[in-house]
Amino acid sequence: MDIGSTLLGFTRLTLYGLFTLLCIPVQVVLLRLSPQVAAARFPRFYHRLCCRILGIEVVVKGQPASDAGPVLFIANHSSYLDIPVLSTIVPVSFIAKSEVNGWPVFGLLARLQRTVFVDRNARHKADEQRDSIQGRLQAGDSLVLFPEGTSSDGNRTLPFKTALFAVASTRIGERPLTVQPVSVTATHLDGIPLGYVWRQLYAWYGDMELPPHLWRMVRAGRLRIVVEFHTAQSLDTAGTRKALADICWQSVAQGVERAVTGRAA
Repeated sequence: MDIGSTLLGFTRLTLYGLFTLLCIPVQVVLLRLSPQVAAARFPRFYHRLCCRILGIEVVVKGQPASDAGPVLFIANHSSYLDIPVLSTIVPVSFIAKSEVNGWPVFGLLARLQRTVFVDRNARHKADEQRDSIQGRLQAGDSLVLFPEGTSSDGNRTLPFKTALFAVASTRIGERPLTVQPVSVTATHLDGIPLGYVWRQLYAWYGDMELPPHLWRMVRAGRLRIVVEFHTAQSLDTAGTRKALADICWQSVAQGVERAVTGRAA
Protein backbone atom coordinates (compact mmCIF):
# COMPACT_ATOMS: atom_id res chain seq x y z
CA MET A 1 0.00 0.00 0.00
CA ASP A 2 1.93 3.02 -1.28
CA ILE A 3 -0.02 6.10 -2.31
CA GLY A 4 0.18 9.83 -1.81
CA SER A 5 2.76 12.58 -1.91
CA THR A 6 6.20 12.48 -0.29
CA LEU A 7 6.25 16.28 -0.17
CA LEU A 8 2.87 16.32 1.58
CA GLY A 9 4.13 13.74 4.08
CA PHE A 10 7.28 15.72 4.92
CA THR A 11 5.29 18.95 5.22
CA ARG A 12 2.72 17.43 7.57
CA LEU A 13 5.28 15.73 9.79
CA THR A 14 7.43 18.85 9.97
CA LEU A 15 4.51 21.07 10.94
CA TYR A 16 3.26 18.48 13.42
CA GLY A 17 6.69 18.16 15.01
CA LEU A 18 7.26 21.89 15.30
CA PHE A 19 3.79 22.54 16.68
CA THR A 20 4.15 19.73 19.20
CA LEU A 21 7.55 21.02 20.36
CA LEU A 22 5.98 24.44 20.94
CA CYS A 23 3.00 23.01 22.84
CA ILE A 24 4.80 20.57 25.16
CA PRO A 25 6.31 23.25 27.46
CA VAL A 26 2.98 25.11 27.51
CA GLN A 27 1.17 21.99 28.72
CA VAL A 28 3.88 21.33 31.33
CA VAL A 29 3.41 24.81 32.77
CA LEU A 30 -0.39 24.53 32.68
CA LEU A 31 -0.29 21.22 34.54
CA ARG A 32 1.55 22.97 37.36
CA LEU A 33 -0.35 26.27 37.41
CA SER A 34 -3.85 25.45 36.14
CA PRO A 35 -4.70 21.73 36.04
CA GLN A 36 -8.27 22.41 34.88
CA VAL A 37 -7.09 24.26 31.77
CA ALA A 38 -4.40 21.66 31.18
CA ALA A 39 -6.93 18.83 31.46
CA ALA A 40 -9.81 20.33 29.49
CA ARG A 41 -9.02 23.25 27.21
CA PHE A 42 -5.46 23.13 25.95
CA PRO A 43 -5.44 19.47 24.79
CA ARG A 44 -8.55 20.10 22.68
CA PHE A 45 -6.87 23.12 21.05
CA TYR A 46 -3.71 21.09 20.45
CA HIS A 47 -5.44 18.03 19.00
CA ARG A 48 -7.78 20.05 16.78
CA LEU A 49 -4.83 21.79 15.16
CA CYS A 50 -2.91 18.52 14.91
CA CYS A 51 -5.82 16.87 13.10
CA ARG A 52 -5.90 19.73 10.63
CA ILE A 53 -2.15 19.47 10.08
CA LEU A 54 -2.31 15.70 9.57
CA GLY A 55 -5.30 15.90 7.23
CA ILE A 56 -7.86 14.31 9.53
CA GLU A 57 -11.48 15.50 9.26
CA VAL A 58 -13.65 14.60 12.26
CA VAL A 59 -17.41 14.26 11.70
CA VAL A 60 -19.49 14.03 14.89
CA LYS A 61 -22.86 12.29 15.16
CA GLY A 62 -24.95 12.33 18.31
CA GLN A 63 -24.14 14.27 21.46
CA PRO A 64 -21.59 13.59 24.19
CA ALA A 65 -23.13 13.38 27.67
CA SER A 66 -21.65 16.67 28.80
CA ASP A 67 -24.24 17.66 31.42
CA ALA A 68 -23.97 14.59 33.62
CA GLY A 69 -20.66 15.29 35.33
CA PRO A 70 -17.72 12.95 34.66
CA VAL A 71 -18.33 10.36 31.94
CA LEU A 72 -16.71 7.03 31.19
CA PHE A 73 -16.67 6.85 27.39
CA ILE A 74 -16.57 3.32 25.96
CA ALA A 75 -15.01 3.29 22.49
CA ASN A 76 -13.81 0.84 19.88
CA HIS A 77 -10.10 1.08 19.15
CA SER A 78 -8.37 0.75 15.79
CA SER A 79 -5.52 3.27 15.90
CA TYR A 80 -3.29 5.53 17.98
CA LEU A 81 -5.08 8.25 16.01
CA ASP A 82 -8.25 7.55 18.04
CA ILE A 83 -6.66 9.66 20.81
CA PRO A 84 -6.36 12.96 18.88
CA VAL A 85 -9.70 12.32 17.13
CA LEU A 86 -11.66 11.90 20.39
CA SER A 87 -9.70 14.68 22.08
CA THR A 88 -10.91 17.20 19.50
CA ILE A 89 -14.49 16.66 20.68
CA VAL A 90 -14.55 16.12 24.44
CA PRO A 91 -12.17 17.07 27.30
CA VAL A 92 -10.93 13.61 28.28
CA SER A 93 -8.00 11.59 29.49
CA PHE A 94 -7.45 7.99 28.44
CA ILE A 95 -7.04 4.62 30.11
CA ALA A 96 -4.15 2.98 28.27
CA LYS A 97 -1.96 -0.08 28.57
CA SER A 98 1.26 0.52 30.48
CA GLU A 99 3.41 -0.09 27.35
CA VAL A 100 2.23 3.24 25.90
CA ASN A 101 4.05 5.05 28.69
CA GLY A 102 7.37 3.95 27.17
CA TRP A 103 6.64 4.94 23.57
CA PRO A 104 8.85 7.72 22.13
CA VAL A 105 7.00 11.05 21.86
CA PHE A 106 3.53 9.47 22.14
CA GLY A 107 4.28 8.27 25.68
CA LEU A 108 5.22 11.80 26.70
CA LEU A 109 2.10 13.23 25.08
CA ALA A 110 -0.01 10.61 26.89
CA ARG A 111 1.49 11.60 30.24
CA LEU A 112 0.88 15.27 29.52
CA GLN A 113 -2.80 14.47 28.89
CA ARG A 114 -2.91 12.75 32.28
CA THR A 115 -3.44 9.27 30.86
CA VAL A 116 -4.13 6.50 33.37
CA PHE A 117 -1.74 3.63 32.62
CA VAL A 118 -2.79 0.12 33.57
CA ASP A 119 -0.94 -3.18 33.44
CA ARG A 120 -3.61 -5.67 32.43
CA ASN A 121 -1.29 -8.60 33.12
CA ALA A 122 -0.62 -7.59 36.73
CA ARG A 123 -3.64 -9.16 38.40
CA HIS A 124 -2.21 -8.38 41.86
CA LYS A 125 -2.53 -4.68 40.99
CA ALA A 126 -6.10 -4.87 39.70
CA ASP A 127 -7.70 -3.35 42.82
CA GLU A 128 -5.08 -0.60 43.02
CA GLN A 129 -5.52 0.31 39.36
CA ARG A 130 -9.34 0.27 39.67
CA ASP A 131 -9.14 2.59 42.70
CA SER A 132 -6.88 4.97 40.77
CA ILE A 133 -9.36 5.18 37.90
CA GLN A 134 -12.30 5.61 40.28
CA GLY A 135 -10.43 8.41 42.04
CA ARG A 136 -9.99 10.28 38.78
CA LEU A 137 -13.67 9.91 37.92
CA GLN A 138 -14.80 11.01 41.38
CA ALA A 139 -12.52 14.03 41.04
CA GLY A 140 -14.54 15.06 37.98
CA ASP A 141 -12.34 13.77 35.14
CA SER A 142 -13.95 12.12 32.13
CA LEU A 143 -12.06 9.09 30.82
CA VAL A 144 -12.03 6.96 27.67
CA LEU A 145 -11.84 3.17 27.98
CA PHE A 146 -11.04 0.86 25.04
CA PRO A 147 -12.53 -2.43 26.28
CA GLU A 148 -11.52 -4.51 23.25
CA GLY A 149 -8.14 -4.72 24.96
CA THR A 150 -6.30 -4.27 21.65
CA SER A 151 -6.72 -2.46 18.34
CA SER A 152 -8.70 -3.88 15.41
CA ASP A 153 -8.56 -3.45 11.62
CA GLY A 154 -11.32 -0.83 11.84
CA ASN A 155 -13.83 -2.88 9.85
CA ARG A 156 -15.46 -4.52 12.87
CA THR A 157 -15.69 -4.29 16.65
CA LEU A 158 -13.93 -6.96 18.70
CA PRO A 159 -15.62 -8.44 21.79
CA PHE A 160 -15.46 -6.28 24.91
CA LYS A 161 -13.62 -7.61 27.96
CA THR A 162 -16.18 -7.40 30.76
CA ALA A 163 -13.52 -7.29 33.48
CA LEU A 164 -12.58 -3.81 32.29
CA PHE A 165 -16.09 -2.60 33.18
CA ALA A 166 -15.43 -2.99 36.93
CA VAL A 167 -14.83 0.75 37.14
CA ALA A 168 -18.44 1.35 35.98
CA SER A 169 -19.52 0.71 39.58
CA THR A 170 -18.06 4.10 40.58
CA ARG A 171 -20.55 6.41 42.28
CA ILE A 172 -20.46 10.14 41.67
CA GLY A 173 -21.94 11.40 44.90
CA GLU A 174 -25.31 9.69 45.10
CA ARG A 175 -25.53 9.06 41.38
CA PRO A 176 -24.27 6.18 39.23
CA LEU A 177 -21.42 6.91 36.85
CA THR A 178 -22.56 7.89 33.35
CA VAL A 179 -21.22 5.43 30.77
CA GLN A 180 -21.50 6.42 27.10
CA PRO A 181 -20.65 4.18 24.12
CA VAL A 182 -18.80 5.83 21.21
CA SER A 183 -18.02 4.52 17.72
CA VAL A 184 -14.91 5.74 15.89
CA THR A 185 -14.61 4.76 12.21
CA ALA A 186 -12.49 5.88 9.26
CA THR A 187 -14.86 6.25 6.31
CA HIS A 188 -13.40 8.32 3.46
CA LEU A 189 -10.14 9.36 1.80
CA ASP A 190 -10.45 12.61 -0.16
CA GLY A 191 -14.22 12.12 -0.24
CA ILE A 192 -14.00 8.58 -1.64
CA PRO A 193 -15.34 5.76 0.58
CA LEU A 194 -12.64 3.58 2.10
CA GLY A 195 -12.82 -0.13 1.40
CA TYR A 196 -11.75 -3.00 3.64
CA VAL A 197 -8.07 -2.76 2.70
CA TRP A 198 -7.66 1.00 2.51
CA ARG A 199 -9.05 1.44 6.02
CA GLN A 200 -5.54 0.39 7.08
CA LEU A 201 -4.42 3.94 6.31
CA TYR A 202 -6.07 4.77 9.64
CA ALA A 203 -6.16 1.44 11.48
CA TRP A 204 -2.95 0.34 13.25
CA TYR A 205 -3.11 -3.17 14.60
CA GLY A 206 -1.44 -6.56 14.82
CA ASP A 207 2.30 -6.46 14.21
CA MET A 208 2.30 -3.20 12.24
CA GLU A 209 5.23 -0.92 13.04
CA LEU A 210 4.26 2.61 14.00
CA PRO A 211 6.71 4.79 11.96
CA PRO A 212 5.90 3.20 8.56
CA HIS A 213 2.18 3.36 9.30
CA LEU A 214 2.36 7.03 10.28
CA TRP A 215 4.38 7.81 7.15
CA ARG A 216 1.78 6.15 4.88
CA MET A 217 -1.02 8.04 6.60
CA VAL A 218 0.54 11.51 6.35
CA ARG A 219 1.42 10.96 2.67
CA ALA A 220 -2.19 10.16 1.82
CA GLY A 221 -4.93 12.73 1.30
CA ARG A 222 -7.61 13.83 3.74
CA LEU A 223 -9.09 11.13 5.96
CA ARG A 224 -12.63 11.46 7.28
CA ILE A 225 -13.36 9.90 10.67
CA VAL A 226 -16.96 9.49 11.85
CA VAL A 227 -17.41 9.62 15.62
CA GLU A 228 -20.88 8.61 16.80
CA PHE A 229 -22.02 9.11 20.39
CA HIS A 230 -24.71 6.66 21.48
CA THR A 231 -27.30 6.66 24.27
CA ALA A 232 -25.70 7.05 27.69
CA GLN A 233 -25.99 4.12 30.09
CA SER A 234 -25.12 3.28 33.69
CA LEU A 235 -24.54 0.16 35.74
CA ASP A 236 -27.82 0.87 37.58
CA THR A 237 -29.89 0.85 34.37
CA ALA A 238 -28.07 -2.15 32.86
CA GLY A 239 -28.24 -4.23 36.02
CA THR A 240 -24.96 -6.11 35.78
CA ARG A 241 -21.45 -5.48 34.50
CA LYS A 242 -21.87 -8.10 31.77
CA ALA A 243 -25.18 -6.59 30.66
CA LEU A 244 -23.61 -3.13 30.53
CA ALA A 245 -20.71 -4.46 28.44
CA ASP A 246 -23.18 -6.15 26.06
CA ILE A 247 -25.27 -2.98 25.66
CA CYS A 248 -22.18 -0.88 24.98
CA TRP A 249 -20.79 -3.43 22.51
CA GLN A 250 -24.05 -3.58 20.57
CA SER A 251 -24.20 0.22 20.31
CA VAL A 252 -20.57 0.58 19.26
CA ALA A 253 -20.61 -2.35 16.83
CA GLN A 254 -23.77 -1.07 15.13
CA GLY A 255 -22.24 2.40 14.86
CA VAL A 256 -19.09 1.01 13.23
CA GLU A 257 -21.20 -1.11 10.84
CA ARG A 258 -23.27 1.93 9.83
CA ALA A 259 -20.12 3.93 9.13
CA VAL A 260 -18.34 1.11 7.26
CA THR A 261 -21.35 0.45 5.02
CA GLY A 262 -21.85 4.15 4.34
CA ARG A 263 -25.12 4.63 6.19
CA ALA A 264 -23.44 7.05 8.64
CA ALA A 265 -21.46 8.96 6.02
